[in-house]
Amino acid sequence: MRTRAVLGSVFASAAVLVVGWQAGGAVLASTAIGTTTSQPQASASTTTSTTTTTTTATETPVAAGPADGTYTGSSVDTRFGSVQVSVTLSGGAITDVTALHLTDADGKSVQISNRAAPILHDEVLASQSAAVSNVGGATYTTRGYLSSLQSALDQAGF
Repeated sequence: MRTRAVLGSVFASAAVLVVGWQAGGAVLASTAIGTTTSQPQASASTTTSTTTTTTTATETPVAAGPADGTYTGSSVDTRFGSVQVSVTLSGGAITDVTALHLTDADGKSVQISNRAAPILHDEVLASQSAAVSNVGGATYTTRGYLSSLQSALDQAGF
């Protein structure tokens, strides 16, 4: 039974890494330059003309990213208490995540939350999103943390 659980978590982690890698590998199209050459049919006389047209596409302006500031996520109720976080955005990037409230149903919940919060903080800053792996042994805290974080990111338009 334990082997199956370990293998399941290994495969799930690998799947998350593969999906994240594929999503991060998307390449945006750059400015396109096209050249068209046309040669009209020769007329009754022996004069032939060639017309060359060069078209340059311009980049469309990119919409401004989310406004800098601190956004508070919704409070998410879990089996072991509520979880709420706030996220600070600056220059279109996540610069900080603060846990405003973590699970606190009992002493063990507090201990688990205190262990998981710094790991989740670092993972979110590294990935710049709420798409991070579950912290082992802190499933409820992780789910609540990431749900509240996604709520804050949605408010920011991130």
